[in-house]
Amino acid sequence: MDKHDSPATAQASDARPVLEGPDIARVLTRIAHEIVERAKGADDVVLLGIPTRGVFLARRLAVKLAQITERTVPVGSLDITMYRDDLRMHPPRALARTEIPGDGLDGKLVVLVDDVLFSGRTIRAALDALNDIGRPRAVQLAVLVDRGHRELPIRADYVGKNLPTSLRETVKVQLAEEDGRDTVLLGVKPTDQ
Repeated sequence: MDKHDSPATAQASDARPVLEGPDIARVLTRIAHEIVERAKGADDVVLLGIPTRGVFLARRLAVKLAQITERTVPVGSLDITMYRDDLRMHPPRALARTEIPGDGLDGKLVVLVDDVLFSGRTIRAALDALNDIGRPRAVQLAVLVDRGHRELPIRADYVGKNLPTSLRETVKVQLAEEDGRDTVLLGVKPTDQ
C-alpha cells in the first residue's frame, strides 16, 4: 500500500489514468535535464529514492542523468520507516533498506526522489533520516506527482506533474518494476456505508 492511499484505494476500473508510460518517461527526462542545469553538470549529485516506488524512479533518473552527463550518478535508497510520525497509528510495517552509495553524503547534493508529494510528512521523515546519516551540501526533492494538501512547509524542487486533488481522491502510482506497468491513476475513495 502506498503512503498516500487508504486501504480502500480505488480499484483500477474506478480510476482514470493521468500519466501513462510514455508520459512518465518524458517527465523523468525533463527532471533529469533540470537537475543537470541547476547542479551545473551533476558532478556531486547523489540520488536517494524513498521506498518503494521512489527507489525505482531514482534508478530511472540515474540512467537518464548518465545519458546526459556521460558519467555515472550514484543512486541509493533511504528507508524512513522508523522516522515516521504515524508509526503508532498503523500496523507494524516491514523495514526497507537504506543504501548509501559511494563514499557517503557529506558535501554532496542529495536529491530525494519519491513518487507522490502529499502532506509533506514523508519528506520530513526523510530529512530526519538524512540527518542521522551525514551532512549533505544541499538537499533537493524530485517527485513524479505533487497532489497538494501540504501539512508541513515542504515543496518539491522538481515536479513531473502538478495534480490538484480533493481529499476524497486517491493517487496511485504504478511502476513496471513493482506493478507490471507504468501509470498514474486518479480515483475516488469509496464512501463508508
